[in-house]
Amino acid sequence: MTSRTVLVINSGSSSIKYQLVDPDSGAALASGLVERIGDVQGAIIHKVDGAKHVVEEPVPDHGFGLSEVLRLFDEHGPRLAEANIVAVGHRVVQGGKFFNGPALLTDEVVATIEELVPLGPLHNPAHLKGIEVARQLMSDIPQVAVFDTAFFQDLPEEAARYGLNREVADRYSIRRYGAHGTSHQYVSGEISKRLGRDDLKQIVLHLGNGASVSAVVGAHAVETSMGLTPLEGLVMGGRTGDIDPAAVFHLVRVAGMSIDEIDHLFNRESGMKGLTGESDMREVTRMMDEGNQDAIDAMNIYLHRLTKYVGAYTAVMGGLDALTFTAGIGENDARLRAALCERLAYLGIRIDAEANERRSDEPVTISTPESSVVVTVLPTNEELAIARQALSLI
Repeated sequence: MTSRTVLVINSGSSSIKYQLVDPDSGAALASGLVERIGDVQGAIIHKVDGAKHVVEEPVPDHGFGLSEVLRLFDEHGPRLAEANIVAVGHRVVQGGKFFNGPALLTDEVVATIEELVPLGPLHNPAHLKGIEVARQLMSDIPQVAVFDTAFFQDLPEEAARYGLNREVADRYSIRRYGAHGTSHQYVSGEISKRLGRDDLKQIVLHLGNGASVSAVVGAHAVETSMGLTPLEGLVMGGRTGDIDPAAVFHLVRVAGMSIDEIDHLFNRESGMKGLTGESDMREVTRMMDEGNQDAIDAMNIYLHRLTKYVGAYTAVMGGLDALTFTAGIGENDARLRAALCERLAYLGIRIDAEANERRSDEPVTISTPESSVVVTVLPTNEELAIARQALSLI
């Protein structure tokens, strides 16, 4: 067994994802998922040594779910008592203006995360449940919070502040917080290592059901597409991304919709789902191949928004050295990568078609030697990043 490990927990409203990580080697020693918490048809999936162990049973709450996870570790391994766990790392989406790095989970830190629930109403309450249970069940192990917003805490004022009345913005903590920061920090850091440079002007495209883009100069983020909440920015699986705020006023006055209805519409029923009926990009691609015009239009809207952001961030940085695709769509959709890079040819980007089509769990450079920008497909690893941040703190 490795000399030290970190148990990474990502607690959602009805699920718990977990992974036992060796932060030194980067290996995942075990992983799993507790799903449908609160449902009569709950399930726990524990993966270790290539085997998958599934327990189908009601999971009434997070406490029961995590207790079962610990039991599965003891039953199927690795036994946690022998794994030398030095920390439990918790993913927390919203850290507000308070956290620019990982934080040891004291009562005061937990209280601050709770105070931030209005800024992260979909995520922070679920994280707090996982934190509470883990602190009870593993009270002898240091617990660390790693915040999605931390990497963007030090954005330049010109990028972080909206053109909103200053007094109102400050009173209600309205600013650009960003999200997916753990992924953007990990990916941009890996690219810097691969290219052997610490002065890169980078754009990272984190493209999944939720999607975001960041501009990174050196090791510092200077722009990111998600804002006060993860709604702003790119077209996503179910989110609108950028939209005129007056659309809210219009829907209230003309359609008679409530704020909660508009919130649901913008966050759950828009984006690719609202444009095509499908939030899964693979289904959208299938529809395109069948000649569905709505899907063709939706993909053009998706690519147009990406093109705008890459162009804008290149201008903000005064140039571009590296462009990186990551997350589910970014890592797996060669067709989308090729289409976007074709639109970005004016930047001197040239793609090796064969390399772009190559499937790999390892980083792949898909630009040609003649390309003025290094384009890479790099699998993100937020669990490893959380484990390393937790380890660095303790």
